[in-house]
Amino acid sequence: MRDFVTINEVGPRDGLQSQGKTLTLEQRLNMIEALLQTGIRTVEMGSFVSPKAVPQMAGTGELFAHLPLRDQVAYSALIPNLKGYQLARQAGVESVAVVLSATETMNQRNINMSLARTTEVCAELMQQARADGVNARAYVAVAFECPFEGVTPVQVVHELTQRMLDAGADKVIIADTIGAANPAAVQQVLQPLSRWCESDQISCHFHDTRGMGLANVLASLQCGVREFDSSIGGLGGCPFSPGATGNLATEDLVLMLDSMGYRTGIEPLALVEAVQRVQQLTGSQLGGHSFRWLERQWNKQQESRHV
Repeated sequence: MRDFVTINEVGPRDGLQSQGKTLTLEQRLNMIEALLQTGIRTVEMGSFVSPKAVPQMAGTGELFAHLPLRDQVAYSALIPNLKGYQLARQAGVESVAVVLSATETMNQRNINMSLARTTEVCAELMQQARADGVNARAYVAVAFECPFEGVTPVQVVHELTQRMLDAGADKVIIADTIGAANPAAVQQVLQPLSRWCESDQISCHFHDTRGMGLANVLASLQCGVREFDSSIGGLGGCPFSPGATGNLATEDLVLMLDSMGYRTGIEPLALVEAVQRVQQLTGSQLGGHSFRWLERQWNKQQESRHV
């Protein structure tokens, strides 16, 4: 049987939160419904952060109450602190994620806390989630390079990963926050982890800023990783990388994996309509490297059905 690779769609959270346009709850729901029609079954649906700080994520609790296929889709939400965790639990969310940046300066600039304190807070949240029977996920951000401190030491990434797993995290997501990773750097981080972590404990989050997103996925696959974040149409980006291409596009990732013989449960051509719908909702021009090719194949498919 072919290996199954889980695609965690982060467009509704990581993608939307960096957009200038704030979608209504109905539009956010419409976006998620379009994604589910492609076969996507793992979705980061929003975050429980201050609506003043991130207005694009306001009302996430209400959104969760209206999400379809709750018994079939693994929905998760980002939480910044204990208050966010409590709001997520009140809404009924069963899977939460925290973000722990791997450098001192990134934590200070991002959330005004030291690396040590952020690590403590994230560990406490992982422990609380585990005690409550909630799926706990921890992002280790800027795992390859920090916009303020440069290349991140591999040992630091390993130490933070171990700390989160020891605290009860079900999964640690190694995140290339500014899209600075390359395949050799990916393997330097992941190969040692594969020797003392279970394969299902590690996931990866890549950006395509320098055009190496898929190459980094391939390097990760070779290290045994079988779960990746991606965003429909490449929606989103990093505020610390002006002009960056943004997140790895879901259609690029699915097409590559499908072509290589991996199973994802997602139909590549079905993603064309999802990209088109999200473009309409956001007003942004979207589409990964493969989108125009996929769109042509989709048009041919539609024409053949009407012959």
